[in-house]
Amino acid sequence: MFAIIQSGGRQVKVTKGEIVTVDRVDVEAGQEVTVEQVLLVGQDGGDVLVGAPFVAGARVVGTVAGESRGPKIRVFKKKRRKGMRRTKGHRATYTRIQVTDILV
Repeated sequence: MFAIIQSGGRQVKVTKGEIVTVDRVDVEAGQEVTVEQVLLVGQDGGDVLVGAPFVAGARVVGTVAGESRGPKIRVFKKKRRKGMRRTKGHRATYTRIQVTDILV
């Protein structure tokens, strides 16, 4: 069984027992988190439940395994012949979630 959830404006495919990385969720490590924005559920028999936009009554339950940081993004701006150069950086924070159950 698998599901496609929406978290932080992105769509993530999850299966039971898998550790997925999503945008930062404000939950402490070890606590349980529930995602109710389930777009699609694929069951073992080949049946597929598609929501419009979400599947009614479906949710994904998991525990927070911790946080991690993504790669550093460098933003460099330059205007030619003006001497203007500017460098900025950005590094996103992600939350790792271990999926414990997919409920339909």
